[in-house]
Amino acid sequence: TELWTYDFPLSDSERTRLIKDLKIIPPLNEQAKINLKAGNARELFVTGIRDIENQSQDLKSILNMPGVMEDDELQEIIDTAIQSTDDFVGWLNEEADLKDGPSGIGKENYNWYLQNVHLVPLSWDDELMLMKAELARAWSFLKLEEHRNRDLEVLVSAGSPAEYEALAERSVQSIMSFLEEQDILTIEDYFEPVFKEHMGQFIPEEKRHFFWITAHLDPRPLYSHFYHWLELARMDRNPHPNIIRREALLYNIFDSRNEGIATGVEEMFMQAGFYDDTPRTREIVYILIAQRAARGLGSLYAQGNEMSMADAGRIHSEYTPRGWMKTVKELQIFEQHLYMRQPGYVTSYISGKYLLEDAMKDYAKKLESEGKDFVLRDFFDRLNGMGCIPMSLCHWELVGSNKHMR
Repeated sequence: TELWTYDFPLSDSERTRLIKDLKIIPPLNEQAKINLKAGNARELFVTGIRDIENQSQDLKSILNMPGVMEDDELQEIIDTAIQSTDDFVGWLNEEADLKDGPSGIGKENYNWYLQNVHLVPLSWDDELMLMKAELARAWSFLKLEEHRNRDLEVLVSAGSPAEYEALAERSVQSIMSFLEEQDILTIEDYFEPVFKEHMGQFIPEEKRHFFWITAHLDPRPLYSHFYHWLELARMDRNPHPNIIRREALLYNIFDSRNEGIATGVEEMFMQAGFYDDTPRTREIVYILIAQRAARGLGSLYAQGNEMSMADAGRIHSEYTPRGWMKTVKELQIFEQHLYMRQPGYVTSYISGKYLLEDAMKDYAKKLESEGKDFVLRDFFDRLNGMGCIPMSLCHWELVGSNKHMR
């Protein structure tokens, strides 16, 4: 039930839709008890209880929406859903003591799934080395940037809603100007509206999690990552003519293609000159890379059942520079739980970045061997025209060879 899709007070048709949605909850909870009896993944089970507790709070919030208190039937359906959810939480807590198995899928299953479903031409061991290498590179390059910038003033966080709003607006205009003036890719008319939809808002300092800490200093590295929202918008506004490429991938659209390119362009845009006006912003880019690598490293160990989700979270937290992952613990728990449920996703930020760079390398080498110039705009335009398919297939289409997949 996507509450954000409803406008309160409800129209008659929306009221009918919401009631239909909410009536599913009690029988679904009962079905879940049967399903969950079969599994034995302790950490996934225990951490998942938080989501069901949050569901109860979300249901209670509906009662405060305009028009709901005057609707006796809707109130009764909501109360039934709340009671069912609270009963389910009690059952989950009782069952948790009986769960004692691992939550990771193991290296052998991970390798098969990564290569045969996600079409990522890497193994668990390959990704482990890649996460370690990127973590080391990000930390060392960060220290070099800090040294180079040692005589410059530090970045100052936006201190009020007005300051953040002005900073966000400047940042959107900055990224739009950069992409067009530096001839990075072909600009579409929906790019700016997409960026503006995701500008975020001012958050008090004590409530900022990792990503909003960076955004209140300079949102442009995060907005660069929002390249994946441009890709989603392209699917809506300019669907691919090939029916196979037109829709979201069944297993996960945010994968080696979307998260990989989004992470890759953070540094590519930087190296193309995006932050020449504010060198301190380059430090944020390396902090973002380090966070993704640390997160992926810990999660790999958890998927391989070499450590617990909690220990994986400690790697995630301890190896993110400046202690920025220690500010809001909820983000760390949320991310570790999210990525344990979706093998291959958490590493796709860094492995997808590598696959993007590898594709650029082979494409540039091919052009060089043909006596042709590499044009950055052509490279990104070709990628954008391929649809949201795995990065390894984009590579194949770019260079006319699939040897990287063998």
